[in-house]
Amino acid sequence: MFTPSSSRSMSTSLRVLSALLSYPGPRMRSHLSEMRRALHDEHALPRARLLELNGLIDALGRVDPLMCEADYVEMFDRGRHTSLHLFEHVHGDSRDRGPAMIDLAQTYDKAGLLLAEGELPDYLPAVLEFVSTQPPREARAFLGEIAHIVNAIFAALVQRESPYASVLAALLELAGEKPHAVKPPAEESLDESWAEPVVFDGCESKGQQRPGQAQPIQIVRSRSAAIPPTHQAPGAAA
Repeated sequence: MFTPSSSRSMSTSLRVLSALLSYPGPRMRSHLSEMRRALHDEHALPRARLLELNGLIDALGRVDPLMCEADYVEMFDRGRHTSLHLFEHVHGDSRDRGPAMIDLAQTYDKAGLLLAEGELPDYLPAVLEFVSTQPPREARAFLGEIAHIVNAIFAALVQRESPYASVLAALLELAGEKPHAVKPPAEESLDESWAEPVVFDGCESKGQQRPGQAQPIQIVRSRSAAIPPTHQAPGAAA
């Protein structure tokens, strides 16, 4: 198994993976070649995973844009098992979800980071943008805190034979975890199955502000011109 070094940079790879999980609008797809190059240049992921991600990037660039967007909505917005909103897997529609959202937003605020207007703090692409601001050790620890949720989404995507599964597998590898494509729990038992508490303040603001780093920044806006900001589906809040 590929084990990433605790000192190896992964910030660019995290931003690319964030972009790959975002809505595949025209701007996102216009940067696919730059994203591919950025992933390969950083060397944070094993070659086999990079080749899988190449396949996803090729598909995003080859498939009819409208079909590509429709497939994304069908995959991520029409079912709880593949939802990219992390607290959907932990709290579902319970009253605990609101306070958890507030806690996570406060973690971002302590770091001097801002969410884009209308964006929920538990949206995985936004979470990854935040994690990409962390030093490697803290980033890996943060990914480890959400690994059980990421693996649940990975398993659901594998079951649906989705090429997006390679992105979730890459995140698990960056966390030092091994992807396990176990069968997802029944829909009605999901909240109980994923009741394990998730603490998102493991990194808090430690190591966030570096000398000369401008604050605040949009956590869903890439610091690299080669990697586009995350996008929402048409009709979502801007």
